[in-house]
Amino acid sequence: MVTGRCYMTDPAARALFSLALVAILLGAACSGPSVDVGKVVKVGNLTTGWFDAGIVDGKNKLVPSASFTVTNTGADALSALQVFSVFRLVGESEELGSSLIVLRGKDALGPSVTSKPITVRANWGFTGEQPRGQMLMHSMFKDARVEIFVKYGSAPFVKIREAQLTRQLLTH
Repeated sequence: MVTGRCYMTDPAARALFSLALVAILLGAACSGPSVDVGKVVKVGNLTTGWFDAGIVDGKNKLVPSASFTVTNTGADALSALQVFSVFRLVGESEELGSSLIVLRGKDALGPSVTSKPITVRANWGFTGEQPRGQMLMHSMFKDARVEIFVKYGSAPFVKIREAQLTRQLLTH
């Protein structure tokens, strides 16, 4: 006679069942809502300029810098939103530097939530013997731009903002 209980006594069947259960749980955890981050994530409070990176090899060094916030204007929470920034000289494709920030945990963006200020800087910049303020006016000085991209889940990065850096000296 068969009762209402079912036991898996075969080790292979138990292993297969466990693997199937793990696959189902992982699939459910990874399949968040499909979000068009290019439409719902907005850049705000953008400040750009040239950061005083101190003295390097006896010369003053300035590097491109940008500070901004991102806001989730959508209806879905964006946990583990990736924010990628890249600096380039105006008219050139070579990268001066880049930064990747992941907003997760307490920094994750719920609906209508704005991030804390995000500051990104390039490693490469300009050096000179003249005072830092005069470096920005030098005839050899070149302007730069910052591009800001976001990514959520398995979707590719999407550019949400680009701006030319202001020729101003930033100290923080």
